[in-house]
Amino acid sequence: MNRSKSILFFIAQFLILIAPLHLFAATAVELPALSLNDAVRIGLERSRTLEIARLERNMTGQKIREAWSSVLPQISMDFTYTRSLKPSVIFFPDILNGGNGNTFVPLIMSADNASSTTINLRQTLFNGTAFAGIKAAGIVSKMSDEAYRNTEASVIADIKISYFEALISRDLLKLIEQSITRWELSRKDTRSMFRQGVAADIDTLKAFLSVENLRPDLMQAQNRVANTMTKLKNTIGIPADSTITLSGKLELPSVTYPKDIASAYHEALDLRHDLRQLDLQVNAEGEKVSASRAQRYPVITALGQFESQTAFNDNTRTADSRWPVAASVGLNLSLPLFTGFRNSSQIEQAKITQMQTRTRLDDLKANIRAEVEVRLLNYRESQKRIEVQSKTISVAERSYNISLLRFKEGIGSRLELTDAELQLNKAKTNYLQAVYDYLLASVQLEKTLGRAPDTKS
Repeated sequence: MNRSKSILFFIAQFLILIAPLHLFAATAVELPALSLNDAVRIGLERSRTLEIARLERNMTGQKIREAWSSVLPQISMDFTYTRSLKPSVIFFPDILNGGNGNTFVPLIMSADNASSTTINLRQTLFNGTAFAGIKAAGIVSKMSDEAYRNTEASVIADIKISYFEALISRDLLKLIEQSITRWELSRKDTRSMFRQGVAADIDTLKAFLSVENLRPDLMQAQNRVANTMTKLKNTIGIPADSTITLSGKLELPSVTYPKDIASAYHEALDLRHDLRQLDLQVNAEGEKVSASRAQRYPVITALGQFESQTAFNDNTRTADSRWPVAASVGLNLSLPLFTGFRNSSQIEQAKITQMQTRTRLDDLKANIRAEVEVRLLNYRESQKRIEVQSKTISVAERSYNISLLRFKEGIGSRLELTDAELQLNKAKTNYLQAVYDYLLASVQLEKTLGRAPDTKS
């Protein structure tokens, strides 16, 4: 029986992961317990942002084919058929018929039917601008690949952050519910102690107020859970009215990062996709400079033509009509002699564009250096906070248990117990926030370093 349930559960997960995007966009679904890796896989399959980047990459591939077309053979065919409604005539002097040349004789020059077929062939032998354009298109293709990977990393980071936000909102809600449960038990104990004459009436009122004062916090926490779950659903691309549960926990990942800023910066320079993309753009701009210079060079094209034509009257069978053939080959050389300084202006524009891109590249490197430092400092700070808060929780729990025991025995006061409970709740809240900040800092640091995201389950 358990084995059958496991098989059904596996099939359900498999169907969910391979389901087409439009099905999830149209109807609500009920997902099984969703882990972080499941959310990432589903989000990558359904991300509209990633789909746009994927289509842009496909578009680049077609632009490369278009660039190659300028150096491949160009073949065209023309076919013309003409039906004469009235024949064309010319007039010749009548001297051909023995006249004196003062009169003219009309001669019919057109047939009832005429047709011609022409096949033209053009093959570029040398075109510096086209060759430079092909090189630039190849570089743009690599840029598109880097842009896609950069978009993929951003999508994964957004999914992880949304997932962690949903986790901490869920756990904070649990803390409030646990606090209310503790106060409910404390209120029952206080009533019992009041009946025994050990506690005062004011203690029962304070216990009641302690519970009721947590109700607004409970409603805010519930609303935050709903908001973060809606955001997570939208991030992974499923309808907002779908039902999902999270199987993940706010726990520390086992990853290592560079210990110093210099090492982290060098890693980012080696791995960042946006940096590679901009570096490739510098190279592409260089090819545009070459393409502009190549406009000064001659363009050599081989030409070929095959032509056949016929003309016949209605009283002639089509099979008896003649189709004489003409064929020719040649070369065409085109050399710009003076273009009104257009070429020199285009060359300078291409150089300026390349210098602008290089400046943006240097600016990006500087921003990466600053971003690496900030992310690394945030990561270390959250790491230290976890170490401190983990010790604080154990102390706060011990303090609360002692205060509760003292209150039950009539030694401690209600104020002491209230303060101990607040400190315990604050310690647990701070610990959850520290873990969340640590996970958030880890995601941001990985993105800053340009590390390839792990999408495996």
